[in-house]
Amino acid sequence: MADSTNARLDRIENKLDQLADAMISMARAEEKLAGLKEDHDRSYERMNRFSRKLDEIEKKVDENHRVVSTIIKLFWIAIVTASGSIAAQLWM
Repeated sequence: MADSTNARLDRIENKLDQLADAMISMARAEEKLAGLKEDHDRSYERMNRFSRKLDEIEKKVDENHRVVSTIIKLFWIAIVTASGSIAAQLWM
């Protein structure tokens, strides 16, 4: 009778050990998931910062494009005016 009781207690103890190992594995998995979520959140925030920077750069590029377009137009107006005045001087 004592042998069967000991065998039963050994099986219960083994099952408890298995349950403890499973709990430890689950805790490790939860820690990994929490770490992955943290990494994901940081990556998402970094991506948002890059997106805001890209929007700012896009605005600056648009402003520069307008300024350069105006400068080019003024340059061509100056060339046409100079050409016109040279042509007028040659005809006189």
